[in-house]
Amino acid sequence: MHEIIISLGSHATTDNLAANPEFTVTFATVDTLVAADYVGIVSGRNTPDKMEKTGWTIEKAPNVNAPVFRDFLMTLECRVKQKIDESETGYYLIAEIVNILCDEKYLDADGNPDVESMDLITYNPVHHTYIGLGNTEGKAFSDGKQLK
Repeated sequence: MHEIIISLGSHATTDNLAANPEFTVTFATVDTLVAADYVGIVSGRNTPDKMEKTGWTIEKAPNVNAPVFRDFLMTLECRVKQKIDESETGYYLIAEIVNILCDEKYLDADGNPDVESMDLITYNPVHHTYIGLGNTEGKAFSDGKQLK
């Protein structure tokens, strides 16, 4: 519940994590799709000014030593706990979620992020496309009880 696992290839990000075990994870939306795709396909090793080209507003995260991109609606502040299967081509990363930053207009009545209202996208690795998220289709850890 308070951790995230990420598969990382060998990138400038992995170089940065070797020096500083704190980072942020943002969630791309329909509005941030083009710039988010750009930073995924352009290497910071070869294009050091790639972040400036996005036009994003960047500031220091309040709880970890990492940047926050204010153009995204939700950001996880994270701290590395463990690296798994580390090799020169990358590794799996398990990190503690230290804090969740979220634009206030996307909080539900309980003060939690309302991800259904954010126009979030996810990557479809089969067709190399982005898919919009947002519809609740069932209740986790509950609907399956119908088969008990």
